[in-house]
Amino acid sequence: MRSKEQGCSAMVAVVVAAAVLLASASASASAASSPVEWGKLDPHFYDHSCPQAQQIVASIVGKAHYQDPRMAASLLRLHFHDCFVKGCDASLLLDSSGSIVSEKRSNPNKDSARGFEVVDEIKAALEAACPATVSCADILALAARDSTVMTGGPGWIVPLGRRDARGASVQGSNNDIPAPNNTLPTIITKFKLQGLDIGDLVALLGSHTIGDSRCTSFRQRLYNQTGNGLPDFTLDASYAAALRPHCPRSGGDQNLFFLDPVTPFKFDNQYYKNILAYRGLLSSDEVLLTGSSATADLVKLYAANQDIFFQHFAQSMVKMGNISPLTGANGEIRKNCRRVNHN
Repeated sequence: MRSKEQGCSAMVAVVVAAAVLLASASASASAASSPVEWGKLDPHFYDHSCPQAQQIVASIVGKAHYQDPRMAASLLRLHFHDCFVKGCDASLLLDSSGSIVSEKRSNPNKDSARGFEVVDEIKAALEAACPATVSCADILALAARDSTVMTGGPGWIVPLGRRDARGASVQGSNNDIPAPNNTLPTIITKFKLQGLDIGDLVALLGSHTIGDSRCTSFRQRLYNQTGNGLPDFTLDASYAAALRPHCPRSGGDQNLFFLDPVTPFKFDNQYYKNILAYRGLLSSDEVLLTGSSATADLVKLYAANQDIFFQHFAQSMVKMGNISPLTGANGEIRKNCRRVNHN
């Protein structure tokens, strides 16, 4: 009988192997390419300065996921919430100090963003192996990829070389991150402001195939969607009835519910099948079907073809990871992801 430690080691080995394969694929694809260009993101950015970086990240993410199956979704969400505010610069990871008001205090992150201790552990291991070399922003990008792979989703080659911000924007976090109750036009606009189109929107929201949501994020759908005292008519009645006991009209704000109750820990296309059955948990999920023929067509496509969803998701993750990175001499490489360097 296998011990828990053996199981954990096996999980970590699988994730590390996947990371190594992706890194090898990147190397093979551009073996004859020119050296890393200054100020540009490049999958080979750490090939000489910290060749073991991806293995270190994958190993710790794998261990964290084995210990807490929710962690994969949490780490993936950190990358989203970081990139949508001032670009992919690890501003989300900064604690409040001095003139910095942490983005962790914003409405999208307060009482829900998690995984910071895992990032701390990764950073400590990287600092021990390659001091002042690997950025916190790149840690988030790699951890998001590895979290997707270990839950059964697609892999992708991660361009690297991001640097870390010296400030945060709680206002940007409150304003720029799509909210569960936003209308579809508002969500489309927020994605467009980041250079992401409708295809990216529908594909990236597929990350809701794993993870949880709090009662407070969808309560109005159960009781008073439009202010008329009636539940959301686009929410399956039997599904709503099953949700209400643990999400009452008042209280229970922090009670957690699977975003995909069918395969909650597996990265697959079940999320889109749920939406077609009017069982998308959040209003922002279900409006992909009901709010636009363009988004509805993509929901139907991804529900019917998981391979296409995986391909589009991977492409959109790379695109999102390229939002306004700090490169070259901009920003810094934080020694501790929670605070700026003192120099």
